[in-house]
Amino acid sequence: MSGTPLAGLRVVEFAHMVMGPTTGLILGDLGADVVKIEPMPDGDNTRRLTGSGIGFFTMASRNKRSVMLDLKSPEGLEVARDLVARADVLTENFRPGALERLGLGYAACAAQNPRLIYCSLKGFLPGPYEHRTALDEVVQMMGGLAYMTGPIGQPLRAGASVIDIMGGSYGAIAVLAALAERERTGRGQHVQSGLFESVAMLMAQHMAQAAITGVEPAPMSARDVAWPVYDIFNTKDGQQIFIGVVTDTQWKVLCAEFGLAALADDPGLATQAERRAARPRTLPVIAAAFAQFSAADLVARCERLGLPFAPIAKPADLFADPHLRESGGLVEVSLPDGRKIGLPGLPISMDGARSTARRDVPAPGADTRDVLAELGYAAAEIDRLIAAGAAG
Repeated sequence: MSGTPLAGLRVVEFAHMVMGPTTGLILGDLGADVVKIEPMPDGDNTRRLTGSGIGFFTMASRNKRSVMLDLKSPEGLEVARDLVARADVLTENFRPGALERLGLGYAACAAQNPRLIYCSLKGFLPGPYEHRTALDEVVQMMGGLAYMTGPIGQPLRAGASVIDIMGGSYGAIAVLAALAERERTGRGQHVQSGLFESVAMLMAQHMAQAAITGVEPAPMSARDVAWPVYDIFNTKDGQQIFIGVVTDTQWKVLCAEFGLAALADDPGLATQAERRAARPRTLPVIAAAFAQFSAADLVARCERLGLPFAPIAKPADLFADPHLRESGGLVEVSLPDGRKIGLPGLPISMDGARSTARRDVPAPGADTRDVLAELGYAAAEIDRLIAAGAAG
């Protein structure tokens, strides 16, 4: 990456689970020094999640330093205030009022550090819902995403923490915008990102469709597809592949290359609208043509022809994906047991370079001594704070 564009910026992260740590992950990957504050005595509870949450901490914790503090201890809280006083950015996703009760709310922090960008990552932006407890699944259900994802009558959350990650990404965008404004004004500000509002942004296309047509959009499983071919097909060797045909040129290529002259010559299939309306009779013919090929052969042919296609992959397949591996799209980090794996980096490049892991996933409190020393604490004082349980 063109250096690390946020190098020299200090971020203090009071965050757990996915949404808040995603903001810190993005800022850290872009070069900021992200200091993650973890509770005593064992660190962030996210480290100990099991089931579908077992990968959360590993996914979001590269390029961060870990400091353990007891924020219920006056001395631990004082260390946190010292960190905030020297920070450029603070991120937090605690329940509304939690940091205010500790004296670490925006007003108190801004009084101490007027240049601070204070980023709150919440379930809802200020309004009637702001005190509700939100989860990714909660907002997917109430925001329309689960309805649009599942079969009719069976709302289904998306297959990843898509709103947590999206909300965290919008938080990073807000921080970057506030930093740009600080260049002009010299002052920080309070920025917020909301989970519910992130779902609403995703639903904007469907809201606009409803307004234009006067008809509620059907779930994606039952949607009125806009294209003649936009479907998953079975291959000769029992695999599946998605193929789309979305232009007149692609239709001609499809018919010419897969022996579909009867479709090419059909006067009732001259336009996109006609071909889309004829899907019930054309798709079985097209599916039979595709079923003559193995998945590998069909992939090779579609790639050569320039047809949109996608083999149906599972998440673990991405570890070996040649594009991710060869393009620098996988960043090496350590698992809790010490094994090394590659996880996706930021989906951007700068001057042709991708983000890297300058720092591995930290152990709880791995950087407490170094960070306190940078704040000016003497070694003996650090030892005393650790012995007293204020830091760890």
